[in-house]
Amino acid sequence: MKASTIRSQLLFLFLISLLFISCQKDDIKAAFKGYLVFGHFYGECAGGENCVENYKLDQNQLLQDTKDLYPSFSKFYEGNYVKLRLSQFNIAKDLIHNFPRDLCKESDKVIGQPDAGDWGGLYLEFKHKGKRKFWLLDRKKVMFQLSIMNSLMKWLKPLTIFNNPLV
Repeated sequence: MKASTIRSQLLFLFLISLLFISCQKDDIKAAFKGYLVFGHFYGECAGGENCVENYKLDQNQLLQDTKDLYPSFSKFYEGNYVKLRLSQFNIAKDLIHNFPRDLCKESDKVIGQPDAGDWGGLYLEFKHKGKRKFWLLDRKKVMFQLSIMNSLMKWLKPLTIFNNPLV
C-alpha cells in the first residue's frame, strides 16, 4: 500500500473518531435526566428569606424552594419549588455538567462542621442515572479538603448573580 493511501485512511479514521467523540459528548448532555439542588443555611439567623435558600436545577428549568427549612443532616431535603425566570436558568444551566467530581468521591455526607458557628453551611444534592447523593458543607473554607474547596468555589462563582451568600 502506498504511504499516501495509508495517511489518507488514518486521517479519515481520525476525523471519524473526532466526530464520534464530539457527538457523544453532546448526547451525554442531552441525555441527562437528573437534577441538582444547591443552597445555603444559617441556624443563627435573624429570620427572613436569606436564612435558608435552596434551588433545584434540571435540564429545562431553575426552581426556588419556598419552604426555606433548615436541612436535616441525615436525609434529603424535600422542598416545595417554584419556577424562576429563563434568564436565571440560563445563568445556572451549566452547573449540572460542571459539578465538581471531587465531591462525588466523598463518602461523608457532612464535610467539616456546617453551621457550627455563625458561618452557616451549604447544601448540595445531585441525582444522575438513578443515583442520588447529598452533602452538607462547612462554609468555613479551612474545614475541608482544598481540592474540593477549589473546585466547589469555581463551580459556585456564577451563583453570585442571585444575590445570595453562597460563596
